[in-house]
Amino acid sequence: MGSPVTGAEGTPLAAASSTSPGLRPPTRRSTELFMLAFAATLVTGALILVEANQEQELSLQILWLGLAYLGLLTVAHLAVRKWAPYADPVIMPCVALLNGLGLVMIHRIDLAMADVKLPGNQVWSPAAPKQVLWTAIALALFCIVLKVLSDHRTLARYGYTAGLLGLVALVLPGVLPSFIAPEINGAKIWLSFGAFSIQPGEFAKILLMVFFAAFLVSKRDLFTIAGRRVVGLDLPRARDLGPLIAAWAVGVSIMVLQKDLGSSLLFFGIVLVLLYVATERAAWVVLGVMMFCVGAVVAWKLFGHVQIRVQNWLDPFADPTGTGYQIVQSLFGLGTGGLFGAGLGGGRPDQIPEANTDFITAVIGEELGFVGLAAVLLIYTVFAMRGLRTALSVRDTFGKLLGGGLAFAVAFQIFIVVGGVTKLIPMTGITAPFLSKGGSSLLANYILVALLLRISDAARAPKTTPKPRPQQPAIADQFTVMVERPK
Repeated sequence: MGSPVTGAEGTPLAAASSTSPGLRPPTRRSTELFMLAFAATLVTGALILVEANQEQELSLQILWLGLAYLGLLTVAHLAVRKWAPYADPVIMPCVALLNGLGLVMIHRIDLAMADVKLPGNQVWSPAAPKQVLWTAIALALFCIVLKVLSDHRTLARYGYTAGLLGLVALVLPGVLPSFIAPEINGAKIWLSFGAFSIQPGEFAKILLMVFFAAFLVSKRDLFTIAGRRVVGLDLPRARDLGPLIAAWAVGVSIMVLQKDLGSSLLFFGIVLVLLYVATERAAWVVLGVMMFCVGAVVAWKLFGHVQIRVQNWLDPFADPTGTGYQIVQSLFGLGTGGLFGAGLGGGRPDQIPEANTDFITAVIGEELGFVGLAAVLLIYTVFAMRGLRTALSVRDTFGKLLGGGLAFAVAFQIFIVVGGVTKLIPMTGITAPFLSKGGSSLLANYILVALLLRISDAARAPKTTPKPRPQQPAIADQFTVMVERPK
């Protein structure tokens, strides 16, 4: 096994990265600007295709959506250039393209649902304008984080505070009464205050990543001490299992109290990855996966809502018009899309419940096909790889753990979403980052991107060496000067 991750004093990779400065800010700015312009061109073209295929005409709404998206991209670019000039030039264009494609698909679903008769003569409320508003608020928060947080290492001082706030935010919907934390679509993960609602779990994952990164930096030696060796694995000592048991208990409680398998799996996966990155010991991952599987089996035996999720995963066609209806329609949509899709505006997203949130990737698969969905997943892959590259390049250990956790969180979340839509794993109910409709998801994920860009800026900025002081000549080399005594 290799040695655990350390700072620039003990990590050859970190030392090597510190000697290779990043791109100069002018080159970096032009690279990001070019890719943002490319993303804006793709999104504008997609909006035109949706309107032309669905409505057979172009409306003024497409002009409003396009200009709003372009304006938000401009603000994001200027903010990154001002407050993080050395940050990775690929991360922000990936986010912008995903957000723009999500806006296109939400607008597409609005057009389809406008012709559908809803129960009780209800009128479909368009979600695309609200998504633009939430994007604007999220970008404002993004700019505030970049402006206020000049050094990501400051967060390490508030690790335990972040952990406490994250734990409270994570479990709060499960313990509050239904009039504050209602059960929506089988999951109890929302806090509702009249017309306003928020999903605190989206922010809890960031707070808990800050806590675990700070905790593992300060207590790294505790986790690197090996216990007994079993089947070729150096298992940790029993007294060192406290944090892992606590994370397991929180994950199982989320599954039981909030009926939310996705958040439980996401939270526990992030903890395991941070443990592995900090210690480079596979025993933590193996032990953690075994503990989660045992907890999931126990929850499946004891709780009815978990049994329904598993049954729909194993055989959704057993109840195709009831509990399995959503996953059945998703599979039919993906099958209809085939390799190249039915084309933007050519699918039937109105047949899939919650198409603009949990199952937006199924709509993408139907209208853009396997090729289009694979391209979207490739954008997520590029984002995750650049984030992990940032984690490898940054010089401090806290930045390595936090950057790696942030990048992995986005990649693992989209894996859980697509896995549920394609019946690879049970349906989870969490949203696709930057694609799905939802204010809480956008706000939290733009904070995540701001933190990742701040770490990237610190990693790629050239090292500033202090100017050497002018050396004074030795006394032996000084000339002797005869001074005449004044009369």
